[in-house]
Amino acid sequence: MVRHATIKDIQSIYKLLQFFGSRGEMIPRPLSGLYDHVRDFVVYVSPKTGKVAGCCALQFCWEDLAEIRSLAVEESLQNQGIGRMMVETLVAEARSFGITQLFTLTYQPVFFEKMGFKRIERADLPLKIWSDCVHCVKFPDCDEIAMMRELTYA
Repeated sequence: MVRHATIKDIQSIYKLLQFFGSRGEMIPRPLSGLYDHVRDFVVYVSPKTGKVAGCCALQFCWEDLAEIRSLAVEESLQNQGIGRMMVETLVAEARSFGITQLFTLTYQPVFFEKMGFKRIERADLPLKIWSDCVHCVKFPDCDEIAMMRELTYA
């Protein structure tokens, strides 16, 4: 089940992001920042355990630009379509707000390519998105791959 996160989910989200961050597979986020952005997150709740086993966030950057970020799924549940469900949920939400471009910075480009994202140069992203980056431990030597997906409307 994918649903919007609540305050009670933040500790679980934090643990997921810290786990993958400690392995260098994603950039961890501070606990205080997660509380600030709780409304950005969706979570996957395991039907077996009833616990949060995945998370993903949609952060708006501009009137037509948003970022998919902090995508994590418990290792034991990976490759079961959970990440895809969360991203698709957030793509639909982005569309409901009229967003036309979604980007991500990732170490997992193959997953995002399957979701319709294309690799781009980080320099092609607007300067506004780099405001969070100055707080990153890897700044200014970012090694994440920038990707973009154009959203079309029928």
